[in-house]
Amino acid sequence: MEKSIKNYLILIFLAIIWGSSFILMKRGLEVYSYTQVAALRLFIAFLSLLPFVFLAFKKVAKQHWFPIIITAFLGNGIPAFLFTKAQTNLDSSFVGILNSLTPLFTLLLGIYFFKSRPTKINILGIIIGLSGAFILSISTFGSVITINFYTLLVVLATLFYAISVNVIRKYLADLDAISISALAFLFVGPASGIYVFSSDFIPLLNTDGGIRALLYIAILAVIGTSLAVVIFNRLIKDSTAIFAASVTYLIPIVAIFWGMLDGENILFSHIFGAVIILCGVYLVNKKRA
Repeated sequence: MEKSIKNYLILIFLAIIWGSSFILMKRGLEVYSYTQVAALRLFIAFLSLLPFVFLAFKKVAKQHWFPIIITAFLGNGIPAFLFTKAQTNLDSSFVGILNSLTPLFTLLLGIYFFKSRPTKINILGIIIGLSGAFILSISTFGSVITINFYTLLVVLATLFYAISVNVIRKYLADLDAISISALAFLFVGPASGIYVFSSDFIPLLNTDGGIRALLYIAILAVIGTSLAVVIFNRLIKDSTAIFAASVTYLIPIVAIFWGMLDGENILFSHIFGAVIILCGVYLVNKKRA
């Protein structure tokens, strides 16, 4: 029981971090290009995890390397660029709502490729959570949402996240979360750093707002990426892949909260959608009797 409560608290903590990450990403995009923001995020996250790499090498086994590479590129590298590109044309809260597709993809991939066995209650929780996210999207944007190229980028990123979550749960369960994260960023961080410093990053840094934007990206990288990824990887190991992925159901609630701080009106439908999402998260984690 205490472990279950702890997992819920971790889930809420991650939702707050990642829900806030969209705002930090948006602030970075005010000065730097989407590729620079993504690359800086990965490079700084790599630097923050670099002290743990040496110990990670001592723990990793031969069979771990391919799953780690999958996690590096599908769980961290490629989605970082997809999300920043999407945010050049989509609202942050909408991107957060689309992120709610991750548990659905996690469930489907887990059933067909990773031999997971969710209960009917778990599946019901997925459906309820998606319903809550849909209600939030209607109440936030009002009219019909046009599906465009940038929307598909976020959907693709959630699919990649789902693959990574299942891989960690099935093939990296015997490796600690810090080692997984440190080695994963080892594959994407150095190349990202090379790209950043070969671009016009330094001239942009010296412009008005350049240092402030870099600070936002650094917070995004250290807290919203490296720290959050370590905690998330630990949550996957301590709970289930579907439950860990259900953090994305809570992210739209955080996005709405940020909207409230910016002076946006909070409607009854917002509260109603948030309650439905929380019910879905609870059912996703409910185990067999």
